[in-house]
Amino acid sequence: MKKIGWGFIGAGGIAERFMRGLVQVPDAYLAAVTSRTYERAKNFADKYGAKVYKTAEELIADENVDIIYVATPNNIHKENTLMAIEMGKPVLCEKPMAPNAQMVREMVNAAREKKVYLMEAMWTRFFPAMEKVREWLNDGRIGKVQFVIADFGFYESNPEDIRLNLETAGGSLLDVGIYPLALTCMVFGKKPNRITGLADMAPSGVDAAMGCTLGFEGGGLALLCSALNVNTPQEAVIVGEKGRIVIPEFFRPKEANLYLDGKLEEHFRKEHEGEGYQFEIAAVQEDIRNGRLENELMPLDESIAIAEVMDELRRQWGLVYPFEK
Repeated sequence: MKKIGWGFIGAGGIAERFMRGLVQVPDAYLAAVTSRTYERAKNFADKYGAKVYKTAEELIADENVDIIYVATPNNIHKENTLMAIEMGKPVLCEKPMAPNAQMVREMVNAAREKKVYLMEAMWTRFFPAMEKVREWLNDGRIGKVQFVIADFGFYESNPEDIRLNLETAGGSLLDVGIYPLALTCMVFGKKPNRITGLADMAPSGVDAAMGCTLGFEGGGLALLCSALNVNTPQEAVIVGEKGRIVIPEFFRPKEANLYLDGKLEEHFRKEHEGEGYQFEIAAVQEDIRNGRLENELMPLDESIAIAEVMDELRRQWGLVYPFEK
């Protein structure tokens, strides 16, 4: 089986983490890298025996590059993705797909018009533990879901970190709040029809922490929070009429617990190498080999819906990025 060559646009921390998953996938390899800083791209490429390019356009044009991984700052995801789509290359774009729903729609529309594969890199969906959670939900083990309670916060001590940068679409919501939000959309299978949120702002102008409540048609609520100024449990609890599912470190889960009548009914755990990016990578490659244009577990319409919810929350806080004015 021919190996699939990946081209990385971006060579920062997330690309390094993603690469540790890529080496776990037997039919994948890093073909080429580019970055805003040539030296950084060259160091990254040399480490893994890949080509280095000065521009994204040169990298995308490389015939050995079968798929593009966009690992750049949030504010240039659209630019990088649209260029790859225009040149006919499949794209896995880091989350958030883009800072706002209008941008996400442009990306999705371009991919559909050109018939080119596109997926938002919501790696959480592809872990074996999350597969088990979906199985429990689909089998009705906990009955109708009434609540999703989830948090993802950590302490970012460097005020100059890109996550706190207004210019590059930083903030806790887009960086880590998207995880509990995406989990909630997966559980309820639809977009919320009621959205209320509050945020504490960082000196840089982005949200340092946020909390929101989402309501869904037909019943069901979500209580979600995210932060860049405090470490939180990083746990998700899905509460149904008959029981609950508890997922420790839910954004990259190794385990999940099913409780019925207050007692532990089933415990699932599966160890894996590294952080677990290999599950997402393998799923994307399977899509490409089978000629699919989007992923069943992370469909493009859901990426649009998630972006719309984040837009509404930012509207309530008055958080506007400079490039949106």
